[in-house]
Amino acid sequence: MEQKIVDFMKEKLYKPMTIGELKTALAVADGEEWNTFVEILKRMEQEGQIVETRTHRYGLPGKMNLVVGRLQGKAKGFGFVIPTDPEELPYGDIYVDAGDMNGAMHGDKVIVRVHKRRGYNGRREGQIIRILDRVNKTVVGTLISHQHYAFVTPDDQRLGMDVFIPETDFNGAADGMKVVVEITHYPEGMNSIQGKVIEVLGYPHEPGVDILAIIRKHGLPESFPDKVLAEAEAVPEAISEKDLQGRRDLRDLRMVTIDGEDAKDLDDAVSVERLPNGNIRLGVHIADVSYYVREHTALDQEAYNRGTSVYLVDRVIPMLPHRLSNGICSLNPKVDRLTLTCDMEWSPELELVSHSIYPSVIKTNERMTYTNVRKILTDKDPELRERYKELVADFELMEELAMNLRARRMRRGAIDFDFVETKVIVDREGKPVEIKKRERSVAEQIIEEFMLAANETVSQHFHWLNIPFVYRIHEEPDSDRIADFNDFIYNFGLSLKGVGNKVHPKAMQMLLEEIKGQPEERIISTVMLRSMKQAKYSPEPLGHFGLSAKFYSHFTSPIRRYPDLLIHRIIRETFENGGTLPQERIDYYNARLAEMTQHASERERLAVDAERETDLVKKVEFMEDKVGEEFEGYISGVTAFGMFVELDNSVEGLVHVSYLDDDYYYYNEKQYALVGERTGRTFRIGDKVKVLVETVNKEARTIDFKILEGGEYRSIRGGRRDNQAEKGGRRNVSFAGRDRKSQDQKPKRSRRKTGVSSAAKKKQDGLKYVAKKAAKSKKNKLVKL
Repeated sequence: MEQKIVDFMKEKLYKPMTIGELKTALAVADGEEWNTFVEILKRMEQEGQIVETRTHRYGLPGKMNLVVGRLQGKAKGFGFVIPTDPEELPYGDIYVDAGDMNGAMHGDKVIVRVHKRRGYNGRREGQIIRILDRVNKTVVGTLISHQHYAFVTPDDQRLGMDVFIPETDFNGAADGMKVVVEITHYPEGMNSIQGKVIEVLGYPHEPGVDILAIIRKHGLPESFPDKVLAEAEAVPEAISEKDLQGRRDLRDLRMVTIDGEDAKDLDDAVSVERLPNGNIRLGVHIADVSYYVREHTALDQEAYNRGTSVYLVDRVIPMLPHRLSNGICSLNPKVDRLTLTCDMEWSPELELVSHSIYPSVIKTNERMTYTNVRKILTDKDPELRERYKELVADFELMEELAMNLRARRMRRGAIDFDFVETKVIVDREGKPVEIKKRERSVAEQIIEEFMLAANETVSQHFHWLNIPFVYRIHEEPDSDRIADFNDFIYNFGLSLKGVGNKVHPKAMQMLLEEIKGQPEERIISTVMLRSMKQAKYSPEPLGHFGLSAKFYSHFTSPIRRYPDLLIHRIIRETFENGGTLPQERIDYYNARLAEMTQHASERERLAVDAERETDLVKKVEFMEDKVGEEFEGYISGVTAFGMFVELDNSVEGLVHVSYLDDDYYYYNEKQYALVGERTGRTFRIGDKVKVLVETVNKEARTIDFKILEGGEYRSIRGGRRDNQAEKGGRRNVSFAGRDRKSQDQKPKRSRRKTGVSSAAKKKQDGLKYVAKKAAKSKKNKLVKL
């Protein structure tokens, strides 16, 4: 009936009808069918699929100049509505002015009326006319007391408004404390938002309060419900003979797990074997979590709700109880464990000759760490090579296969960002003591390549079975974002070529290779990443742009990701039904997977936000005692009010324009630069600078830097111009390599057509050219001190 209503309303001649007119048009019978019809209309209206007008007529939002979406609020009061209807997504987000919010808050599901006019940059503008779903039931913030009443300033500035607290609802909270507030009245008309304190977290400077506030803000669960724990306790600690039925016995096969030193949930093991025909058989064995977490149980529902494990600075919030994640599901060494195996046979030419996916039972030989595997392969540590002498040949074969798989992936155009990741180390009281760089050694690369290969193989296998599945997709970047990125790299004498409005990942990979080792590598890689779309889960195999893969899924981490667990469930069902699924299960998955994958994507984004926020809080705290110290860094962002500088330890701070007191500075949007009006002095994104830590504010989570007059100012673009002049000119990054010019050729090209001037021309123009362009640009803004 729901689909019937939508199809009817999509017809060209349809005009909004009353419920009675719809009943007649759709031939709805009286009695039970009429009652069901009314309920369906009501639910569809609540979900925003259809809209009821003031005259009680129903229609589709799109046909009434309305859009349903999620509000993304901004600290300054305005916001953007991100459409939920895929047909609306190509038209972009809708800008909503602060005066047109109609009481909506960040995260709310709303209906927005789109104005006919177009605003800044051609973006649609609109006014929120209805709030379909309030997502903010509670708010975390700081209580500011005014004797007989108080306000709570939310930690999430996107909410855009303080919460009024009557004196009777303080619940023992004092001025300056972090609190959790339950909203009792939402903003409506002239009435402001009101709430009551339901939990007092403590003063911000007290140990653990900062992380606890983030946990509450994102609604992360700290404990499991009793029913979930009871189900986990009922799971046996060891496998039985009954559990082995229908499984291939791999307990005599030599295999290991390779993880970080502090990992406790070991969900993947690997094995390699060189076959008599010269091929290599790779086995990826993943914990069979779906065997223990059955559909529709409390365990399953809790795992679905959580969506993923969350790795905060000082703790892990797991998707599954420890009894499972660290116990029977963890592939601990020298004990029997149930798994799902993906065997892949690779030829010397890296052709996937054959593969098989099946339930298995394994017993790993060793629990290896990344550090020890690196020492065995790279450092040739004699002690470790002797200790693990039975496995050394396997590790060497793993390295050979992994590096070949990586080379194969690069040849087809996969994009590999070589970012230096950092980890904040905290003491027992949660105080940050070190910011440590994460190593990406050969050991990490081995596991990375093997997991990528298994994920791709499983995804492709089940696509060709033509049954419902969960895919990990990464769609192509929007053409306007690629155009903006091209404008940005033009400042470095670079160009990204594509076909029409599209770009192949190979072109991006070639660009990354071109700048590897150059000073601008870090900033160009960052801007490139920002120009791409976010990866997400989908029931449709739309491909993975970043991996240059037609089919890709997440199969290898069912202990910590629900989509992997869901995939395992589909695999087990398929195996148990002779290689297919019963029609009722196909119908079930077809009806549910869109909703389930969207939920999983949302939970993943929430987890990433929480993880980044805890990192930020601790990085700011780490810099508190560094005020007055000097550091080197790179300009990571430029705005009209100043520039952001990222230090080598990944800490980022702001140099406000008020600290640039030697000139008036224009913001050149095209050049991503601040340009001195009189001196032509230019601060450009990517430039290396020396800064002084001026102030650190843990409450506001901000760090202020000051440029050192005696510091080093080096334009990356200028340095690269000289570099390339010595090499004999720039090379264009082509779509698939076929248009690439060799270094000893001088390519003939029009500056207007390619958008790239020669290195010699850029060198001659220098900073004076940039300053002149900046002064003439109508878009530039004068920043007056």
